[in-house]
Amino acid sequence: MPEPFALADVSIVTGDADGTVLAAQSVVVGASGAIERVGPTADTPAPPGYRLMDMPGHHLVPGLINAHAHLFSNGLPLPPFLVKESTAALVTKLGRSPIGRRLFKRRAKTNALIQLHSGVTTIRTVGDTGYEVVHVAGEIDRGDYLGPRVLASGPLLAITGGHGAPQIALTSDSPWDARRNTRRNVQRGVKAIKISATAGVTDARAVGYAGRPEMTQEEMTAICEEAHNAGIRVAAHAQSADGIYAALRAGVDTIEHGARMTSEIIDLFLDNPRSLNGSSALVPTLLVCLPLVEFAQEITGASDIVRANATMVLDEMVQGIHAARENGIAIGMGTDSALTYVTHYDAWREMDVLVRYGGLTAAQALNSATQTNARILGLDDVTGSIEPGKAADLVLLDGNPLDGFRAFVNPRMVVARGAVIDSPSVTRYPDLDTQLDSF
Repeated sequence: MPEPFALADVSIVTGDADGTVLAAQSVVVGASGAIERVGPTADTPAPPGYRLMDMPGHHLVPGLINAHAHLFSNGLPLPPFLVKESTAALVTKLGRSPIGRRLFKRRAKTNALIQLHSGVTTIRTVGDTGYEVVHVAGEIDRGDYLGPRVLASGPLLAITGGHGAPQIALTSDSPWDARRNTRRNVQRGVKAIKISATAGVTDARAVGYAGRPEMTQEEMTAICEEAHNAGIRVAAHAQSADGIYAALRAGVDTIEHGARMTSEIIDLFLDNPRSLNGSSALVPTLLVCLPLVEFAQEITGASDIVRANATMVLDEMVQGIHAARENGIAIGMGTDSALTYVTHYDAWREMDVLVRYGGLTAAQALNSATQTNARILGLDDVTGSIEPGKAADLVLLDGNPLDGFRAFVNPRMVVARGAVIDSPSVTRYPDLDTQLDSF
């Protein structure tokens, strides 16, 4: 049970798209973990028995929401043999053995806690090796240990030989098989579904291969119908206009990564009757592509094919972000954590590149990671803002993040559902951070 407390004399960065900051505020959090009162410090005293923390000069923001995460690795470059197509079946077999399942569950727990200590209080995974993240989410929800809120996807759904297969995917080649795999995931307790609508960068077989449509609209429709019947939202990896159009027509709730948009695509984003929200959202992931484009291949180890596809996809993704921003399409924030160069403590970097490459204001980028992500994931009545009745998911910072997202590098305090982490800390990778700082 969380200890009730009050944070006094803080500046609240609300997370709205206008960048509203409220000075000299107090936030009162009860033993249930919910926010009880928010208001000017002079008018909002701490109730008797509540821990009082006076924090003048500090900024309080809603806990970040990472809408596109993986937890199976740490973000360091993988050994080449692990990503070779010829060894994929062996790696998959080992990963799904009893020893492999224990290993990946331990990694998932560790990486979820790293994200929490960096200010991410809600995570949606979009492709797991098995159901290890489902188990971690269950342990957190039971109170076995303090962790972020986790919406686990389990394995993503792909076609035979498609993006993510076989390492983190269940495969199918017909609408009924796709429906069966969806049911299998739902029965195992997932809270999200991820599909591969198109090919991707890291497993591209030729220049221009990334973005090639893979799953048919009929297959994706079957998945969406089955997931939506269970109240579960569907995310689609899609990196071409053709793939995005088919996925939206099928009823997906979020497009991951994205690409250039046609007028038909824009209309479907804004009015998608087959989606759970009645509209769909874009969750770009710039940080996973940028190093492959910005760094020399001698540093990344990327092949000529991967480098060329990454360059193409990055350009398409930036076009998609600008089109979404100009047409009022909801833009979420996801890091693609666990993939090479994307650690679990750098959500701030994704917000930073949304500003510098995607054209968002700092306030809009923070809004994407808080209020908008909460709405996209159907959690806006639970988290995403600092309001009475919502879960106390909070991050206390020494500076205003709207002046620079590096304020998240060393948060003063993180609060998850009312439980306080007074001195959050993570283990960093200095060499990798120095490389990323270079651009």
